[in-house]
Amino acid sequence: MRSGSDISVGVISDTHGLLRPEAVAALRGSQLIIHAGDVGAPEVLDHLRNLAPTHAVRGNVDTGTWAAQLPPTEAVEVGELRFYLLHIIGELDLDPGPAGFAAVIYGHSHKPSIAWREGVLFLNPGAAGPRRFSLPITVARLRVSATTIEPEIVELDV
Repeated sequence: MRSGSDISVGVISDTHGLLRPEAVAALRGSQLIIHAGDVGAPEVLDHLRNLAPTHAVRGNVDTGTWAAQLPPTEAVEVGELRFYLLHIIGELDLDPGPAGFAAVIYGHSHKPSIAWREGVLFLNPGAAGPRRFSLPITVARLRVSATTIEPEIVELDV
């Protein structure tokens, strides 16, 4: 994605085939959408792509021929920055800062999290699909401006 003014990025994960209207509303207006795996159904990505260009990685529940096209990891350019996408953070096999990444986006745990480690954003948007235990239903939004990232977790009213 080209640099310029602020870039709005919507981040979603663990939909497990359920794309809630509240998630769509929270992501509307994004210039780029990232799905951090466990998509669950190709229709989820079709709908997200109608909102904005969408990058997605394969999660552990993404099986079948439709999911074979999804990479297990992906590097995405957002303005001047590079984001590293994967589903399970425990499978991260690189040191993101020295590798040139400003952010690591992941899912799997269904627990939303924003953490900064050695100048790198580690973001889990939580889960936007079926509720798991008492965890909230969430997505995330990022505002990227030059080399600055402002992350926000958005709890959906479901």
